[in-house]
Amino acid sequence: MDSILVRGGGPLKGQIPIAGAKNACLTLMPATLLSEEPLTLTNAPRLSDIKTMTALLGSLGAEVTSLQDGKVLAMSSHNIHNHTADYDIVRKMRASILVLGPMLARDGHAIVSLPGGCAIGARPVDLHLKALEAMGAELELKDGYVHAKAPKGLRGGTIDFDFASVGATENALMAATLAKGTTVINNAAREPEIVDLAECLRKMGAQIEGEGTSTITIQGVDRLGGATHPVVTDRIELGTYMLAPAICGGTVELLGGRIELVQAFCEKLDAAGISVSETANGLTVTRNGGDVRAVDVTTEPFPGFPTDLQAQMMALLCTANGTSVLEEKIFENRFMHAPELIRMGADIEVHGGTATVKGVKRLKGAPVMATDLRASVSLILAGLAAEGETKVSRVYHLDRGYEHVVAKLSGVGADIERVKDA
Repeated sequence: MDSILVRGGGPLKGQIPIAGAKNACLTLMPATLLSEEPLTLTNAPRLSDIKTMTALLGSLGAEVTSLQDGKVLAMSSHNIHNHTADYDIVRKMRASILVLGPMLARDGHAIVSLPGGCAIGARPVDLHLKALEAMGAELELKDGYVHAKAPKGLRGGTIDFDFASVGATENALMAATLAKGTTVINNAAREPEIVDLAECLRKMGAQIEGEGTSTITIQGVDRLGGATHPVVTDRIELGTYMLAPAICGGTVELLGGRIELVQAFCEKLDAAGISVSETANGLTVTRNGGDVRAVDVTTEPFPGFPTDLQAQMMALLCTANGTSVLEEKIFENRFMHAPELIRMGADIEVHGGTATVKGVKRLKGAPVMATDLRASVSLILAGLAAEGETKVSRVYHLDRGYEHVVAKLSGVGADIERVKDA
């Protein structure tokens, strides 16, 4: 297993290119199942989850070819010969459930294993199933698999979500493109990844209105064609690397960044005394000396503060001037990074969904362990600002969501390397 060694140093300077969004790409890939014609994605991130989705689509009969060092994915689903998404692949990643809607919509049947993924709470798939039932699907759960049928095809319906689930909105949106009649999704998720999916489906011939708002209306069509589509910038990767100069000092330009993707996060950085400005090629983040100010953060669905930046923000607030309160409203048990930051000298108290962080003068390097994807990168960020050396072990989590972390951070002057554990 690999570890990452980080040595705290001085300010950072330079440019970091931001990849396409993992969560957008993992949603766009199953859209190939809706059409017999090719779907090509550009600006794809090079991550292990993408390889898992490639394997899953391949097991169903789709062809996925990786071009330009993995940045382009050329897909074709003209020969879907298997309609069972097997547990051995699905268990590795929650996004696997997204093949259910497209397969059911196109071919009228699908069997998909219940998914696995990060250990951050229950997150059942019942909203996905409820949405498909509203479109006339017959569903049965047995032996850990969802058996779905729509012998006469899906039909339009009204879907009322109890809460705005991103995955369920995506599954319903894809399925509705080929359903007979009109489908209305109420309380739909508004994330940029949803907007990106709708734009791609529209290029394929779908009729969709209202994406980016809480009500999406889809007029079903008989068939979808092929398309070429660039994956939207990864707002979580963007936010993560924006924190590097915020924590270490200096100025870094994030290529491909846009404020509208991370508005709520930028507002918190501003309140903490970090300046963010748009450039022709992206965003520039600067911290000119001075203490970081304490700020309170509550995670919310988009356009609020993203839960996927909470751990990284906590790393920044560990050395802020004053006391910050972080409230986690999206996922239970998402403060698993706190004990590891405490090992580095942070002063953090966790009570249920709230963490109180009292800023300390300086963090100290220590051996720490990553517990999930976002936690792993928060520990690397903390290590950049700490005295001495921090060793982050179990970094396989990192590879699921961040490509070339070491290259990107060392490119702006960080002292960081990846080592093989003896």
